[in-house]
Amino acid sequence: MKFVRFIMKNAALASVPKHIDHFSKFSPSPLSMKQFLDFGSINACEKTSFVFLRQELPVRLSNIMKEINLLPDKLLTTPSVQTVQSWYIQSLMEILEFLDKNPDDYKVLGEFVDALVTIRNRHNDVVPTMAEGIIEYKEVFPQDLMTNQNIQYFLDRFYMSRISIRMLINQHTLIFDGTLNPVHPNTIGSIDPHCQVGDVVQDAFNSAKMLCEQYYLRSPDLILQEICVKEKKNYPISIEYVPSHLYHMLFELFKNAMRATIETHDDSNNLPPIKVMVSLGDEDMSIKVSDKGGGVPFRRIENLFSYMYSTAPAPHIGERTRPPLAGFGYGLPISRLYAKYFQGDLQLYSMEGHGTDAVIYLKALSTDSIERLPVYNKTALKNYKVSQEADDWCIPSKEPLDLSIYKMPK
Repeated sequence: MKFVRFIMKNAALASVPKHIDHFSKFSPSPLSMKQFLDFGSINACEKTSFVFLRQELPVRLSNIMKEINLLPDKLLTTPSVQTVQSWYIQSLMEILEFLDKNPDDYKVLGEFVDALVTIRNRHNDVVPTMAEGIIEYKEVFPQDLMTNQNIQYFLDRFYMSRISIRMLINQHTLIFDGTLNPVHPNTIGSIDPHCQVGDVVQDAFNSAKMLCEQYYLRSPDLILQEICVKEKKNYPISIEYVPSHLYHMLFELFKNAMRATIETHDDSNNLPPIKVMVSLGDEDMSIKVSDKGGGVPFRRIENLFSYMYSTAPAPHIGERTRPPLAGFGYGLPISRLYAKYFQGDLQLYSMEGHGTDAVIYLKALSTDSIERLPVYNKTALKNYKVSQEADDWCIPSKEPLDLSIYKMPK
């Protein structure tokens, strides 16, 4: 019997490339926040969700799996990246098992929920494992600009795809597992139709403050202001959003702001507070986090969003000690992806010698909050094959030109 199972498993593995080729020919179907909410509250039908996900999840998985194979061979062969690849193959195979099953069978629907929970748990460590793969690669092989750009392009798309896949899985499992969240009874899956932004700001700040005080034995205070342009008055602002996504972004910004503030004002007894302004307009909901942590040079701003760069020392792989206020350097780039996922953004404005303003932009309307999803096509393929070309702008020399060596002809 074991031999039969072994043969069947190997046969299934052999067919994986064929399935990836098939499903990657389809483009993912982006959903809006309103569609997520309407489906979960008005038309919640487990059968409909099952039929949609058993097709949509293989499409999203296959699109990004085609791009994994375009990474440099030296990165692909690292143990960590191979581990991630094996997780994706296994998860794709498990979802494909449901393609021919009867959606009217309640047992099948229950098995599908269990399979999704297993897949979600399996992928919990995708981000740190992929980060370890990048570290393994950087430690052995020399870096070049084009390879770094390709890796940056891939990781933005890979992690955005992961966010979207987890969103679909969370919505289905949370709505159809038959239980109610006692802490957030009004949420629809992972979405809060009345997400109190100020409350999430306070929660993220308090978590960062606790971590900061464990590490530095002190922390700056928070000053929070909320402005609603439409009503011309201040009151608690709420939007339709995923609180865990907003928390992730704010927690990362607060960690960075606290670390910069304390290290800049190390000799001072009084730390300048971190100021947060929340503003709701007709189109955008914006959150500005301002610190007086000394800022960073303008030329380094974009580096802060690079997976190949970190201001903090890289942690040792496998290290399980208490985390400091920095790690793999992935906090800001992934936070920006969370903002961009529903058509928002995260931008930094810094004044070296003074401090930094970080602004999160989110869509105010649920109809405008539509998933931003990577798709594998000829344009994506072209981005992995770009070669280094000569710059069409002059590159300034570090030393002034000595014109005395150039003599004018008489």
